[in-house]
Amino acid sequence: MCGIVGYIGTQAATDILMAGLEKLEYRGYDSAGIATVWEGELHRVRAKGKLHNLREKLESLENPARLGIGHTRWATHGKPEEYNAHPHTDSAGRIAVVHNGIVENYRELREGLKQQGYEFRSDTDTEVIANLIAEHLANASTSSQNSSPLLEAVRQTVNQLQGAFAIAVISVDYPDELIGARQQAPLVVGFGQGEFFCASDTPAIVPYTRAVLPLENGELARLMPMGIEVYNLEGDRLKKTPRTLNWNPVLVEKQGFRHFMLKEIYEQPGVVRTCLEAYLNNDWSLETDDGTPPQAFQPPIQLGIPASLYENLERIQILACGTSWHASLVGKYLLEQLAGIPTMVQYASEFRYAPSPLTPNTLTIGVTQSGETADTLAALEMEQKRRAELLAPYQPRLLGITNRLESSLGTLVPHIIETHAGIEIGVAATKTFVNQLVAFYCLALDLAWQRQTLPASRIKEILVGLRQLPAQIELILESQERYIEELAHEFAETKDFIFLGRGINFPIALEGALKLKEISYIHAEGYPAGEMKHGPIALLDAKVPVVAIAMPGNVYEKVLSNAQEAKARDARLIGVTPINDPDAAETFDNLLPVPAVEELLSPILTVIPLQLLAYHIAARRGLDVDQPRNLAKSVTVE
Repeated sequence: MCGIVGYIGTQAATDILMAGLEKLEYRGYDSAGIATVWEGELHRVRAKGKLHNLREKLESLENPARLGIGHTRWATHGKPEEYNAHPHTDSAGRIAVVHNGIVENYRELREGLKQQGYEFRSDTDTEVIANLIAEHLANASTSSQNSSPLLEAVRQTVNQLQGAFAIAVISVDYPDELIGARQQAPLVVGFGQGEFFCASDTPAIVPYTRAVLPLENGELARLMPMGIEVYNLEGDRLKKTPRTLNWNPVLVEKQGFRHFMLKEIYEQPGVVRTCLEAYLNNDWSLETDDGTPPQAFQPPIQLGIPASLYENLERIQILACGTSWHASLVGKYLLEQLAGIPTMVQYASEFRYAPSPLTPNTLTIGVTQSGETADTLAALEMEQKRRAELLAPYQPRLLGITNRLESSLGTLVPHIIETHAGIEIGVAATKTFVNQLVAFYCLALDLAWQRQTLPASRIKEILVGLRQLPAQIELILESQERYIEELAHEFAETKDFIFLGRGINFPIALEGALKLKEISYIHAEGYPAGEMKHGPIALLDAKVPVVAIAMPGNVYEKVLSNAQEAKARDARLIGVTPINDPDAAETFDNLLPVPAVEELLSPILTVIPLQLLAYHIAARRGLDVDQPRNLAKSVTVE
């Protein structure tokens, strides 16, 4: 979850490292630091807290070094204090390491190194890496002509480490080399003109180059002024080809918005359009000239998924965490109700240790906005392995849904539905969540078409409704934000919230509660509306607002009835309801109206006012909306 950046080239490394860390601060902001090699010495500056504290320390220092590494930390081992901040060095102060991940066997390695005289100054697992490299360099053989001693020492060190990690290493004694290594945590290298980069994520390097190479598990990269070499853990040099990104760095700037999160909420009409345009077949039509059934023509959805993935499909299991888990719950509803396929949604972190019984003809879907979520990747890898071993000759069927095609998920699974949401900086997911929903609508409709569980006329109705959603989101943003901002003032001191939903909108209640928890630090819980009277209703009084999602459909009257139960306990009622609904106006104290759409399509609209409510409450409380405490954008540790 930490952010790594490294540079070697012709420019001042400090400026590039700091600019890169600014783009990676969403990955952690407990502390930050940089290390550079200049005039035969290792220069290290670290600071507790957010990146501006490090920048203040650097302002008075002149450092033209052209080799360096930087780090922004989300604390795992050791408190977020300066002495635990990265980069960490070996005992002699000649090697510096930045690290994202966890070394699971660090205690054993640490004790062994202590017995050999190495000193440790922090509580972190990272310091073990620096001292192990120093130990291997001290014992280095000069017989190898294929790689540098530093690369070989890093390779030997990595082979001793257990866990998930990515590292970048520099040494005073090797001023023309930067070594990176990856094992179950992201690391990408970038190719410039006479300069080269490495980073945990591409936003850190796209201002300088679009030519990147994501390292795969078990690979090391040696960055030098003349180029990059890539090796495996056995020391064999690999032939790798970089890819070109089409990202525009301007897209990640705030563009006049107070926070990235608000900007990303407002980007949702555009990204929903982009995702729909990517997968909806505009040439599809129910009308034919020769009377041939429309099923014989091109499908309405074009995901690029081979028919073999759908063949004889009996069951779907979805693995996800956090907001992606909520999107997957909506996906479960769609897959079951539209495509008629029994679907399970499981927390990836739980699935790893209590997997479902193996059944053939099962499609496993991993959902992660970053494509780097450690639990989801590990669960998918485990599922792939056990199915290949225990269910032969049935081939594992794996599919990923992610916003990052170049991520680890894109390498792990053979088929990807890219969500096309663009880079998301705010830690609390907004536009990536909505586009995950769009991806599930497309998948469910594609399966429904292939399995003929819906008539073509019904599919057309849903497609027409989907195409109208971007304009309807724009209407919510234009008509509701100012009112929600004013309403948020009344909840700045509130300590508890309850969110209610039923059917396809129950996951949206969960997501609304999560958004409020993440960025405002207000305790919030989401419940199925019908479950309130089975215990949670005891929580209600005049100090606990209740937000209920009540959209036209087969549970509409039920939700209104459940809301009345809360109102009878003096709870203040806030309703996410259709525009100009007289029943809703009579029931709720405050309305967050959205365009009237059929219940099936409503989640993409009902989540928008909940995002705005969470945002404005947090902003009113004076909190750091984009970088809430204790969180990071990509959860790359277990």
